[in-house]
Amino acid sequence: MPAAITWNRYGKSHVRLVKVRRGADPHDIVDLTLDVALEGAFEPVYTDGDNRSCVATDTMKNTVYAFARRDPIDHVEAFASRLAEHFAAKPGVSLVRIDAAEHPWDGLPVAGRPHPDAFVRRGQEEWTVLVTRSAGTLTVTSGLRGLVVLKTADSAFSGFPRDEYTTLPDTPDRILATSITAAWQYASGFSDFAVRTAVRTALVEMFAAHRSESVQHTLFAMGEAALAACPDVTDIQISLPNRHHLLVELAPFGLDNPNEVFVATDQPFGVIEARISRTAS
Repeated sequence: MPAAITWNRYGKSHVRLVKVRRGADPHDIVDLTLDVALEGAFEPVYTDGDNRSCVATDTMKNTVYAFARRDPIDHVEAFASRLAEHFAAKPGVSLVRIDAAEHPWDGLPVAGRPHPDAFVRRGQEEWTVLVTRSAGTLTVTSGLRGLVVLKTADSAFSGFPRDEYTTLPDTPDRILATSITAAWQYASGFSDFAVRTAVRTALVEMFAAHRSESVQHTLFAMGEAALAACPDVTDIQISLPNRHHLLVELAPFGLDNPNEVFVATDQPFGVIEARISRTAS
């Protein structure tokens, strides 16, 4: 039966890299997990066992570490871009994909001040970076995930359609909790990647300040705020899983519950997602 390779990709996943910037005072830590993937004219590797064009995945891993020695890694986006340009120059490569997660560390507080060389992980929150290099075009997308936020007021959900299967009551004031995942793309040639902090700030400040009629309503407001924070962000995709907090029925115990005691549920949960793009004025 005739068969042919119609698409292929290979690479090294979960390359763990920690760099200590000892020249800084206090010290600084860059903690990354990177995936390197290549696409291109590698069909003979699959069909004929001909490895002459196959960059070993072990070489990819070693390249990451060698580049990290020479690179300050001030911004993961710039570091990933340099890796992408390096691999794009290899014979047969048509597309390079560098996918990175940055795990933030802060100075461990001692006597009210950050210690100069002891650190604590922030928790589940991570910065994310996706760089693709194809046909001379470099695309950089920054993002974050695992940013858990919650507000105890100014969140409602009412006026939705009802049918014979609807049990959810209209809610004028509820807990709104979520774990933010967002990814935003920059205009071509943009390189001031420190702006990601301003985008994050815009997202969390709008979450806090917005008078929400639904998770969708707040998501769009957050996206608008992110675009306003950086004119060179062309679009942002946001995912907000609803971390439900359900009011506990205390009447069987002779107690009222004035919106104070909740049970946090993990499953099932709603997921609200959208891409907000800049439009021509």
